[in-house]
Amino acid sequence: MSFSRADKSRFAEWLFTIDRTLLSALLSLVVIGLILSFAASPAVALKKGFHTYHFVERHVVFAAASVILMLSLSFLSPSRIRRFAAILLLAALAGMVTVLLTGAEMNGAQRWLSFAGYSLQPSEFAKPAFVVVMAWLFTEAVGRHDVPAAPIAIVLWALFAALLVSQPDVGQTVLISTTAGIMYLLAGLPIAGAAALALIGGAGLWLAYENLGHVQSRLDRFFSPLPFENFQVDRAMQSFAEGGLFGRGPGEGTIKSVLPDAHTDFIFAVVAEEYGVIACLVLLSIFATIVIKALIRAAEEPQAADRLAIQGLAIMFGLQALINMGVNIGMLPPKGMTLPFISAGGSSMIALAVTSGMLLALTRYRPDPQRLKKPRLVATLDTLDYARGEQQIETR
Repeated sequence: MSFSRADKSRFAEWLFTIDRTLLSALLSLVVIGLILSFAASPAVALKKGFHTYHFVERHVVFAAASVILMLSLSFLSPSRIRRFAAILLLAALAGMVTVLLTGAEMNGAQRWLSFAGYSLQPSEFAKPAFVVVMAWLFTEAVGRHDVPAAPIAIVLWALFAALLVSQPDVGQTVLISTTAGIMYLLAGLPIAGAAALALIGGAGLWLAYENLGHVQSRLDRFFSPLPFENFQVDRAMQSFAEGGLFGRGPGEGTIKSVLPDAHTDFIFAVVAEEYGVIACLVLLSIFATIVIKALIRAAEEPQAADRLAIQGLAIMFGLQALINMGVNIGMLPPKGMTLPFISAGGSSMIALAVTSGMLLALTRYRPDPQRLKKPRLVATLDTLDYARGEQQIETR
């Protein structure tokens, strides 16, 4: 089955305009995640009292749903992506409020809505939608002064951050605030405002440290650890030494048998132990490819709102991966953040599919609308008169 550029079908148009490097890198992460689920999940499932392939089966289902959702969203135009993001953000924020009112508490946090035997984390879906909406608001704040876009953006930012802290989820708060702060600067908004926001963010972290016991405990243990106090992080770091360059071999690792979060937060350590540091570097290079390629496409995008949305989505995607890897190698305190498409987790994987689908849709190759504008009628008539004159001269 072949397609030509003369084919005007929607699929053919998508096929010739999609960024294939970006698509290939994202799909490769999904495939790698499926493979690694067989390595990390069975031991955890048995420890938790499930059958051997409980988490593997869930991962397969969510991975398939993620690919379908990601590809479906990639067909949308930028304007429809913005509308979808606005609706999704409103729904996700409403879900976060519902979580605070009725959500069940799990592991000291109140982040999930439960129904039909599944749990849903609304904050995960709010993240990509928040980035796209903030990109539009920041762009409007720069280009138009008749709309209070900047104040609306700051209020929305504060609302989202407050809902996250209430759960509490300080790690995600830091992630979305850092992303939004970088987008603020990229949009060209006043530096003084960025400094003020940075001070507010610093004050917020200090308040979280003073008032949230688990935040204080994690930071204290990270900066001044007692022997055997950071067992999960210490064991994760040890797995890099035990795996060496090429790993102990598939299925030969032990970290998945001793860590309760080996299939989620610490799956990067499982990769290091069983497949080696080389495999970790390959995985890191795939994430780097996605971020760099997206930023290159953003630089070519003539529409400011779309350009900033691409940059924001790519930065958030890359930061989440770096935070997870940083925790695994002991450079950051534990955050409870998944490695995109690699870690197990239904809400996280579907939300990352939304992020990736938006990124693919916004980075599709489209002609500059300025170049598509029709020439002025007078200029067109002048050109035709000139062509006729040249033809008459040649006839003579």
